[in-house]
Amino acid sequence: MTAVAVASAVLTGCGSSQTAESQNGVTTLRYQGWNDQVTIAELAENLGFFDGKVKLDWVGNTISGPQDIQSAATGQTDFGGAFGGAVAKLVSAGAPITAVVNYYGGDDKTFTGYYTPNDSPITKAADLVGKKVGVNTLGGQNEADIHNELKAAGLSLDQIKSVQLVALPPPNTEDALRKGQIDVAALGGQFQQRALANGGLRPVFTELDQYGKFNGGQYVFRNDLIAKNPDAATAFTTGVAKAIEWQKTTPRDQVIDKFTQIINARHRPNEDTSTLKYWLSVGVPSKYGQISDADFKNWESWLQDTGAISGPLDPSKLYTNKFNQAASTTKAGS
Repeated sequence: MTAVAVASAVLTGCGSSQTAESQNGVTTLRYQGWNDQVTIAELAENLGFFDGKVKLDWVGNTISGPQDIQSAATGQTDFGGAFGGAVAKLVSAGAPITAVVNYYGGDDKTFTGYYTPNDSPITKAADLVGKKVGVNTLGGQNEADIHNELKAAGLSLDQIKSVQLVALPPPNTEDALRKGQIDVAALGGQFQQRALANGGLRPVFTELDQYGKFNGGQYVFRNDLIAKNPDAATAFTTGVAKAIEWQKTTPRDQVIDKFTQIINARHRPNEDTSTLKYWLSVGVPSKYGQISDADFKNWESWLQDTGAISGPLDPSKLYTNKFNQAASTTKAGS
């Protein structure tokens, strides 16, 4: 349970270990946000997709999916999101959480790439040995991507471990690369598009090259919260699912305008809306964010090689789609 125990030390906000509160049929769910970004849950609330049954209570920001779900597991927040490997790792460590909906992934427009300056001698995965790579957090998908890419290239585990991962806030990773503080930067979403617009960078590899279109991460709830308030779990999960499809079907400029309105209205310190113009897509290929076993299999080798699991991964123990009413008639992965 070591991974769970460290959560209290890294919470960015002012959460406590209380449980979700319900009053007059409305359940308040505490959560962490991301600086300069609008989460799918925040969008769902703004669009009214929770049908008045769920209210969100922001307690601070994070730059780490693993930390976010650790906080949910320990009761400092009520839900969190992370890549499927972190979910599997935490559940394997005994954390009482269940994934309920995919909330990010990769498609033709939105994916994470591992970029280096055009004049860098780094041209292939093997060149990362001994180099510094900027990632959003340790133990996250960036780490698993690098492991998978180097292992596929035939490198040993010792060589893979020699890659130095440097945790950086996503808004600052491009700057660190251009200043030479790191050799390669993991860049995704609006921060990737900003960096490419600024020029002078090229990808060493991308997760789209690795996995094709894929569902990368899930929102999770604690099992006791689900048992106590399944209606809130249903309202939240279904609302997020609807917000995913809203982004797929709404003109891009209207999505960006909505994100801008949300950030300007929330008045959080030190936020910047200038990168929102680079948003391209929601990046969740499955209809309504429905989860399948395949959404966790990309991370099996990383989980085994890092000692998080022994033997085959059993994804069926990690998630449920039963709270996703929007996807109830949709096949997973479609």
